[in-house]
Amino acid sequence: MIVAGEASGDLHGAGLIREARRMDEQVTFFGIGGARMREAGAETLVDASDMAVVGLFEVAAHFDVIYRAYATLRDILRKDPPDLLILIDYPDFNLRLAKVAKRAGVRVLYYISPQVWAWRVGRVKKIARLVDRMAVVFPFEVPFYEKEGVPVSFVGHPLLDVVHPTMSPEEARAFFGLDSTKRTVGLFPGSRRGEIKRLLPVILETALLLRGRFPDLQFVLPLASSLNRQDLAPHLEGSGLNITVVEGKGYDVMQVCDAIISVSGTVTLEIALIGTPMVIIYRVSPFTYQVAKRLVRVDHIGLCNIVAGERAVRELVQDEARPEIIADEITRILTDDEYAASIRSKLVAVRGKLGCGGCSAQVARLALDMLA
Repeated sequence: MIVAGEASGDLHGAGLIREARRMDEQVTFFGIGGARMREAGAETLVDASDMAVVGLFEVAAHFDVIYRAYATLRDILRKDPPDLLILIDYPDFNLRLAKVAKRAGVRVLYYISPQVWAWRVGRVKKIARLVDRMAVVFPFEVPFYEKEGVPVSFVGHPLLDVVHPTMSPEEARAFFGLDSTKRTVGLFPGSRRGEIKRLLPVILETALLLRGRFPDLQFVLPLASSLNRQDLAPHLEGSGLNITVVEGKGYDVMQVCDAIISVSGTVTLEIALIGTPMVIIYRVSPFTYQVAKRLVRVDHIGLCNIVAGERAVRELVQDEARPEIIADEITRILTDDEYAASIRSKLVAVRGKLGCGGCSAQVARLALDMLA
């Protein structure tokens, strides 16, 4: 059984599944995932796109869907347990499932750690009780688990193996129908429907401001695998903007951009590996934000900044995530070559901190060893 509750987990789960099936074609996977995991051969009982919500009110609004998914897997663990449970990030849901697995005698491999180093540090002790092995993707996570006696392996980051454009920048511009003589700004509104609702309007207002400053600017928006064009349509229609929406080819989109407006999340690490300057934005409900302010223990929200150990790119959160402020940052990236070059230099350093590649294969070996 494998559980990935959002788009990034679906991506990493697919890599793990492919590697495991390459090593042992008899192993089968089922659980919660998205299109990528299905393509890799998993049977998904629940689609990850239905689970991908962030924030206290947002989770409450989707409680019925999330609980039904939990109950489905809980009943399987009790009545027809798998040989192994693999959990990918998504901690609040997955740790509850790990508790059921523990009682059912099912071993648990947790791949991509909850961000215990960022908030709710006490979860390390809970994980120690429920998880048989942690596979972590950042080297600084290892001491958190070793201190609690949890078997832990640093496997490198899975993005190192997947963040590769499929075309040259020139080929990609032609493929997307972009004008090679014009500068391009990428609009990355997120992979969750709640993010689209909260943040895409802000991003579109920013794009309108930028078009006023740079009439020849063109915009491109990659559609996350967990979304469809209908999720974007209410916002794009009547926006007054000509935006090229691209399905798939996300890394090719990143490399043709001169600057990117991105929501916080795994995507910021993907953009960092491509090396494109960006600004990170994020908003949640006011109540969720006030709670998070009291719990979060890190100085940055962007994964690329957390890995860099510094503010490699600017972050605009909550009230700061306003169109005029976002537009000012993109304007600086587009007009100040020295500033843009300094961002690119800091993003290059991020890659060196993420390991040497081969992450999915390493996790697959851990899973097969636990099965054996």
